[in-house]
Amino acid sequence: MGLTAARCGFVVFLLWMPVLHCTEPGWGVTYTSTNICAVEGSTVDISCSYIYPPTYKVVRIIWTTKGHESQPLDLREDPQYSKRVRYHCSNNNCTLTIKHLNSSDSGQYFFRFITDKQDKRFTGQPGVTLTVTGLSTVFYTNSGLQCYSSRCQPPGHVSYIWYKNGEKISGEPTFDRVHSRDSYSCAVEGHEDFPSPPRCLKDQACSRVTYQNRNICAMKGSWVYISCQYESSEGITSTFWFSPSRRHQWVNSSWPEKLSKDPQFAGRVEEFYEGVDSYLRISDVRESDSAEYRFTFKTGSFEWRSSLPGVTLTVTDPDLQVKVTSSSGSWANLECHSRCSLPYNPSYVWYKNGEKVKQRAPSTYSAYFWAADSISCALTDHEDFPSPPVCVLGQQCNRVNCPDRRICAALGSSVDISCFYQSRNYVKSKFWFSPDHSRDQHRLPEDLRNDPQLANRMEVLEKEGFSTLRISDLRDDDSIQYHFQFTTSDSTTSRSLSGTRLTVTALQVKVITETIHPSHTEAELECDSKCHQASHVDHVWFKNRVKVKNKKRLYEARFHPGDVISCALEGHESHASPPLYVLNVPSVSVSPSGEIMENSSVTLTCSNDATQSRINTTWYKNKETVVGLGPQLVLQSIRSSDSGQYYCTSENEWGKRTSQLISIDVEYPPKTIDVSVSLHGAIVEGSSVTLTCSSDANPAANYTWYRNHHKLAHGPEGTYHFPSISWEDRGTYSCKSENKHGTMSLSRPVDVQYGPKLPSVSVSPSGEIVEGSSVTLTCSSDANPAASYSWYREGEDTPQASDNIFTISDVSLEHSGNYSCVAQNSRGRHAFTVNLLVRKSRKAAVVGASTAVILVLVFFAVFILLRKRICKQTPEPGARPNISEQRGVDREQQEEPAELHYASVHFSKQKDECLYSNIRPVQPHRPMEEEEEDAAVLYSAIRRTNDSRSVFTRTSA
Repeated sequence: MGLTAARCGFVVFLLWMPVLHCTEPGWGVTYTSTNICAVEGSTVDISCSYIYPPTYKVVRIIWTTKGHESQPLDLREDPQYSKRVRYHCSNNNCTLTIKHLNSSDSGQYFFRFITDKQDKRFTGQPGVTLTVTGLSTVFYTNSGLQCYSSRCQPPGHVSYIWYKNGEKISGEPTFDRVHSRDSYSCAVEGHEDFPSPPRCLKDQACSRVTYQNRNICAMKGSWVYISCQYESSEGITSTFWFSPSRRHQWVNSSWPEKLSKDPQFAGRVEEFYEGVDSYLRISDVRESDSAEYRFTFKTGSFEWRSSLPGVTLTVTDPDLQVKVTSSSGSWANLECHSRCSLPYNPSYVWYKNGEKVKQRAPSTYSAYFWAADSISCALTDHEDFPSPPVCVLGQQCNRVNCPDRRICAALGSSVDISCFYQSRNYVKSKFWFSPDHSRDQHRLPEDLRNDPQLANRMEVLEKEGFSTLRISDLRDDDSIQYHFQFTTSDSTTSRSLSGTRLTVTALQVKVITETIHPSHTEAELECDSKCHQASHVDHVWFKNRVKVKNKKRLYEARFHPGDVISCALEGHESHASPPLYVLNVPSVSVSPSGEIMENSSVTLTCSNDATQSRINTTWYKNKETVVGLGPQLVLQSIRSSDSGQYYCTSENEWGKRTSQLISIDVEYPPKTIDVSVSLHGAIVEGSSVTLTCSSDANPAANYTWYRNHHKLAHGPEGTYHFPSISWEDRGTYSCKSENKHGTMSLSRPVDVQYGPKLPSVSVSPSGEIVEGSSVTLTCSSDANPAASYSWYREGEDTPQASDNIFTISDVSLEHSGNYSCVAQNSRGRHAFTVNLLVRKSRKAAVVGASTAVILVLVFFAVFILLRKRICKQTPEPGARPNISEQRGVDREQQEEPAELHYASVHFSKQKDECLYSNIRPVQPHRPMEEEEEDAAVLYSAIRRTNDSRSVFTRTSA
């Protein structure tokens, strides 16, 4: 049994031993295996060796399929294969490589060689049977889980790799480790790129991601959809697409980052979701977008971080093909199509025998043709990528087809550029040329064999219908376009429309996988020239400039920091790749060390042991912001805003390493200071109030509180608290912020609002209030905000005045009474009552007395006259006299006529007695001392009671 693998580790099983087919001595074809089983989407190599008598010369070799043995069709000319096949032939060995296998590729393949003798052509029988099968399948049996391929199973013992929830696990799953919520997948060991789709056990819900199409191609500038299906047994919290090839752009290479965050895809990617389907849409695709894309999702306790392969996108040329959809006689209907995604609503250019016949035309074309006509098509504005020309009528026409539009080869290696040509007439001349090497663009093409730059390094190999240009020891300036041209006997010239573009690149050591350990790194490396090398090409590896025993393109080993790795193609060691230095985790140092003061200069240095490597260093702040490039980050005149956590990454071809975080703490004196009050709005007496002082300072400041320059408190909190603020707490408060680098202060007035205190009332003029005079009452009270005043007279609801000053002009006795001053503001009210007593003036008293005397005299005169008349008459017994005599009026009644008191008049029992001996005054109705003195009530003392009412003490003056 033989086992072969192409570039990406594709699954290919060779099931039979080599078979030699020989019909006569000296002739034969030996196949490596006559039965091959391969997986869809993979690449397969079908190899053989052949012999022929030395007297013959092989002029052409081809591979063909069953059904074309009698009239062989070269697979490189078959539109179904032309873009996917390649021949690698040397020293009587030939390998057919077919890429992107699909189920229609299943069948028999034959090798055929043609000699310089027309009757000596040989086809190897029975050929090779290729079976293209689907991926492996996981089966659930009574004995556990089994991995099985439904159409071809490799003979003998084969080891399998198992995946649980997309992650590789060691060993095979057993029943005690199998859970219904988990998904399982398997692959043949060494061919992990083609695992089976993840499967849920017993059709229950589990966590898995399944890709519908593992390989997609798209044309540059077009848009493409990449899709998958996903499900989970838990609620999904987030989903996104990522590309493992962009790992070097991630902050942490172990944690995928959303593709939309990558600057390369900014504005070009969108994600769509329809049920369990997720779609990634990439617009304006570029060659750099050719990569693998994967999908992941998260739940509350789980993240799908698949190590299973995703979808591979290849951005290529239009890959157009012309198909003859129908024909009748010399009339034919043609269609131009592509297997890759094309730009929206494209237009086409049609070529007939290499000449344009239609521009900006649709994808279909119908016309009359001659038997020698060939037809080709291209996209408008992409004429450099026409389809291979095809014969419209029959199989024989004038055409040149170069299957490889682009060839990439390593510097110093050799390359073969081939073109198939065909003519209905005798070919008179043929040669290779390059427009880039033509000395005069307007002259006819020049044969490259006359070019001194290539003369000693090129040769042209001619086989029947094929011309191959071989260039050795490739150089950078060989990266040009090459064309083939022939001329027939009737002077008809045909040439390749687009030719072949050769790109010469240097080899490069590329890291495929790596596992980082504290002291070393286990990695798989690839000697890559960004070109697809033939599988039989041997490589040379150097570790620390010493050749290692490995001739494969891949090199897996244990590496240590400082190791130097390079590679080359065997026989071309002088064109080895640039050395790759194994990176160590970088370290960061700060200069100067110690305290970092604002406005000083600080330098951060990123160091790595791989000092000779071309390392790209990037500086980050706070885990996401890029702040600098290069091994040193200089912060001139550093500011407080520069404080934070910094780290650096070292990156080369090996990958990226991230340093530990280092903190930069910029110190400075207090810059700003602010004093705030816990209450919004006015501060009311009795409320709880906190003053807070804050400032921008590093290190943190201590705070000292002052009131009217008297120290109140000190500490780091910066707060001063009033559990129940009083009106006496009002004033100006100052806060001082202080650290070891400086101080800063700020003052703030604190205004406490309260209701009016007990009012104070004054009377002007002081002393006696005499009727007819003017008196002013003044009221004042301590209040915040300022109080308003109202004066009320006892028993009345309407205020006498609305000011703190109440003036009464022309005071009368009626103004006597109690007056209250009410002080009030928005926080409360308080009242004070005063008694006002008005005394009659002395002038009024004298006038009243005189009037009283006159009235008495008049009364007395009348009394005398009446008396005389009575004395002359005899009174009747028991009769009382009808004249009364006022014995006297008390002094108080004389002063106040409204309150006069009268005496009783008594007469003698004797009729002839006319004396007044029985007249006596009525007893006074109040004490004598009050009659003798003017009545004047004074309030000599005022005292305040608990209920805020005024109590007066009255004394006599």
